Amino acid sequence: MGSNHEHLPEPTTAAGRDGLDALLAGPGRAVVALDFDGTLADIVPDPEKAEAHPGAVEALAALAPKIAAVVVITGRPAAVAVRHGGFAGVPGLDHLVVLGHYGVERWDAATGTVDAPAPPPGLAAVRRELPGILAGSAAWQGVWVEEKGRAVAVHTRRAADPQGAFDSLRDPMAALAAAHGLIVEPGRQVLELRPPGMDKGVALTAFVRELGAGAVLYAGDDLGDLSAFAAVEELRTADEGRVPGVLVCSGSTEVPELSGRADLVLDGPAQVVGLLSDLARSV
Repeated sequence: MGSNHEHLPEPTTAAGRDGLDALLAGPGRAVVALDFDGTLADIVPDPEKAEAHPGAVEALAALAPKIAAVVVITGRPAAVAVRHGGFAGVPGLDHLVVLGHYGVERWDAATGTVDAPAPPPGLAAVRRELPGILAGSAAWQGVWVEEKGRAVAVHTRRAADPQGAFDSLRDPMAALAAAHGLIVEPGRQVLELRPPGMDKGVALTAFVRELGAGAVLYAGDDLGDLSAFAAVEELRTADEGRVPGVLVCSGSTEVPELSGRADLVLDGPAQVVGLLSDLARSV
């Protein structure tokens, strides 16, 4: 890299370096895609109190006008991520896109509206049955349910034994989801019951292809980001329409499945914000 890029962190893989070089050489065709919780926002005990890390919005606003697109891909409802992120009405983020519920919903800053299909069948039955299943579990104390509109999340972070509660609830939640045509998306001390057919990888690939992007950077922190990692790996090895890419893991200890596949491992949202700021100065 040239001297004006020397302050950027160096990916540890050849594919990652190739992806970063492609992004820096052609920023006008580059997509920067980011998870929200754990990547742009610190993980907090109550998801309703999550907000973008200090400096995140400013970094995105500085970077976005210089590249093809910035897209946030999250398991949260799109409108909730927009609210917690403080993304609406920010100069420089006029073309930000937020893909909520793993890509089922889409919010465009240009219109300020959310495009979403009807709620999936099965969720109403899950909502009715879930309290009884949790009450009959030895691990119910400290476990709480987050209503996400098109999904239901069971959090164990507040339990006396968070990992033990997570492990004991995994099979019952999988059975409940399967009975009503849903799937379980595991995360860091959370089990999310949601519709099948869409994940962050599907959403990211469609977005990259929609824009005809020439490079992509994806940053995430949890198991739900593995599909996006796989999508970038497929894009950068495709026989036709190959798109160089960079895989960034936000946090190195809790999800080794992710950090082991990353080209660049950063220590949480603070360093992700630093990377975004550095990119904005480099392109």
